[in-house]
Amino acid sequence: MLVTDVGEVKIYNLSAGKALPDWVSDKKRREAQRKNVDINRRIELIQDFEMPTVATSVDISPDGQYILATGTYKPRVKCYEVNNLSLKFERCFDSEVVKFKILSDDYGKIAFLQADRYVEFHAAHGRHYRLRIPRFGRDLDYHKPSCDLFLVGTSSEIYRLNTERGQFLQSYETSASSINTCEVNPEHYLLCVGSQEGTVEAWDPRTKSRCGVLDVAASIKNNDKFPSVSSLKFKNGLQMGVGTTSGHVLLYDIRAKEPLLIKDHLNELPVKKLDFNKEHNAVYSLDAAMLKIWDESTGKQLAYIESNSNFNDFTTSPRSGLFFLAQEDAKMLTYYIPNLGPAPRWCSFLDNLTEEIESEYVQNIYDDYKFITKHELAELGLSHLEGTNMLRAYMHGFFIDIRLYNKAKTIADPFAFERYRKEKIAKQIQETRPARLQLKSKLPKVNAELVEKLLTEQDAGSSKLKAAARSLLKDDRFKGMFENPDFAVDKTAQEYRLLNPVLTRLDKTKAKKLKAQQEAAEAAAVKQKEGEEEGSTDDDLFSEKEDSSDDEQVWTKEVKREYNQIQRETKRALLEEDDEDEGDVEYDGSSVQVQEKEDFNISQNNRKISKAGLGKRLAASKPVQVKTIGGLGNCQMTFSTERKKNNYDRKRQMELKKHREERKRVIRPTTSLGLRKAHKK
Repeated sequence: MLVTDVGEVKIYNLSAGKALPDWVSDKKRREAQRKNVDINRRIELIQDFEMPTVATSVDISPDGQYILATGTYKPRVKCYEVNNLSLKFERCFDSEVVKFKILSDDYGKIAFLQADRYVEFHAAHGRHYRLRIPRFGRDLDYHKPSCDLFLVGTSSEIYRLNTERGQFLQSYETSASSINTCEVNPEHYLLCVGSQEGTVEAWDPRTKSRCGVLDVAASIKNNDKFPSVSSLKFKNGLQMGVGTTSGHVLLYDIRAKEPLLIKDHLNELPVKKLDFNKEHNAVYSLDAAMLKIWDESTGKQLAYIESNSNFNDFTTSPRSGLFFLAQEDAKMLTYYIPNLGPAPRWCSFLDNLTEEIESEYVQNIYDDYKFITKHELAELGLSHLEGTNMLRAYMHGFFIDIRLYNKAKTIADPFAFERYRKEKIAKQIQETRPARLQLKSKLPKVNAELVEKLLTEQDAGSSKLKAAARSLLKDDRFKGMFENPDFAVDKTAQEYRLLNPVLTRLDKTKAKKLKAQQEAAEAAAVKQKEGEEEGSTDDDLFSEKEDSSDDEQVWTKEVKREYNQIQRETKRALLEEDDEDEGDVEYDGSSVQVQEKEDFNISQNNRKISKAGLGKRLAASKPVQVKTIGGLGNCQMTFSTERKKNNYDRKRQMELKKHREERKRVIRPTTSLGLRKAHKK
């Protein structure tokens, strides 16, 4: 079971559960259902509530005891009995079923409109009669007083088949080119049909004549798609809902031409079916993407049901929040919404179940299969299995049986489990082994000083500090701060050293305040005994201000002193790094390589080089050139040391810079010449 919240409405998906891949054989599927605990624990409200490939339509008998559903392939109808929560019978057809209508209170009389223009009548024992209509049909409905079955389709005629006499009667001629849907009002038995031209025509079976035409398309403006009528549904004798192919639902009073409300699905998908919940004043409208549940008077959406496959049909139990949906998939969905009504009597246990259950989420990845990428497949050495039945290609990887994956993982890295086992054993031994020197202390190993401060504040502090210290020590969220060494306070950090004088001074001031409070309490007790009134004088306030100002001066001096100490230490560390960098000289044959650190203090570097020895000065100067003269052993080495830049050199550099700038102003760019030549041509 999967629970989703849409606002304040909870929707229970009773069909959700652990899924098995489609490629698994029926034998393995039955074994998994028998052995696997997760599959056995899922809620299966009705047994085998599915079709081989696709479910096209679903409906409930008027007495609420049977659920009938049609699907493919092979075209068939299934009847489920709710008292036994299982399949009662299954029958197959020669063609797919477009629509069907239950003519009796139970499954005893059913009419099926098929895609090959045939209409089949079934009784309790099976197929009773089969006949053909002139044109392809799209919808049918039954008129009980006259026993006429109305059939509409790709023609302008409404075919009338009288089930009592067993023959066709004269059909009704409409002004439409083709008719998509028809509906008979259950109270006054008025017949309404929705046309391809976006109109609704009303016919009176008593007079066999048309009594009105409603232009639905004229009420929908600024729409790209033409709004043909795709569905009809009566709420009572006067109110009617009309669904269009443009994704609009219009609520009408049959006495008026203007709609009471227009609801847009905002997806431009045809509305396939409509229904009303009279007790909760709600409307159900279904398209291929979702089932929308919205308020009849305001149009505000109350809830919605989505699916990965396209919806084909839905039905709901009368005066209940139980929904059955047929979709473009083998599985027929079952949803329960307690806000729209209680569960039916045959599944009343759902109410008790939904009160106790909490939100559960179903994994999309199959538990018995492992998804791996192509790179992981190569690491396991299973690349040769590509294209075989052992792997199932999916997106950018493969599904592999978890047992095969575990075996391949063991072969590829055989010592992984041994390493994990040894680490686990070593950790357990370390935890059980006692320390050589055991000190009985309640303080933890990490941040012991902080715990000690919190304990003191918990014992002798204000009410707020006591509550904060108590919550910090007992809250499990801060447990790692006193157990994990990564959260230990680093006392060598600059931030801590700068804050430490402030913290120590605060501790001292707290101690002073506590002492002053104790003395004041003792003095107040003495005054109370003597009958004197308590109060504070100006002298006390002045003395408190003087004490606070003295404390501020002391701790600010300590902070400055600590800051100066940190600056001196950083400068000393930088000087040591410079000396180490100057000493890093590599000599290789005839050349000397120098590794220098970037420094913008040129005068300081020159001063250091001038004071250094000959070797360092040679290393900092140009590379040494060695020439061989004559025979062996006669070598000549020439080098030159850079002289210091004096005022003459600086003046010469300034003149050269000025000369370059003047040259840039005088020289004309070549681009302008090219443009002039092109202009002349």
